Amino acid sequence: MSIAVTQAALKMEAAGNELSPHAVIQLLLDGALERLDEAALHLRCGRDEEAGRLMAKAIGIINGLRESLDFDRGGEMAVKLDRLYAYLISRLSDAETDTGAFVLAESSKLLSELKSGWDAIPA
Repeated sequence: MSIAVTQAALKMEAAGNELSPHAVIQLLLDGALERLDEAALHLRCGRDEEAGRLMAKAIGIINGLRESLDFDRGGEMAVKLDRLYAYLISRLSDAETDTGAFVLAESSKLLSELKSGWDAIPA
């Protein structure tokens, strides 16, 4: 089964070069959350392999966010975000069928809180 493109990716493609770096991060966070939600749905339906592929996609997005951190300009906040991203990647990488639902819920909650804070920053 192929994995559909996220709504966030479609928005990025449509907006092209018009997006600010702030908006790109917002859309990446949206995309990661979308993948986690899809993975949780597949896990509930017993489609563990598909859930695993979606978690891997979310990990890829989180890795992209992590690699974009600017430690020189971001200071302590960049270090804290790096730790959060590393934690999420570790948790999602280690998730098993019996712990997947909990890990997905935890990861979604943490990313949702981060997204709320990011959204509150004036663009």
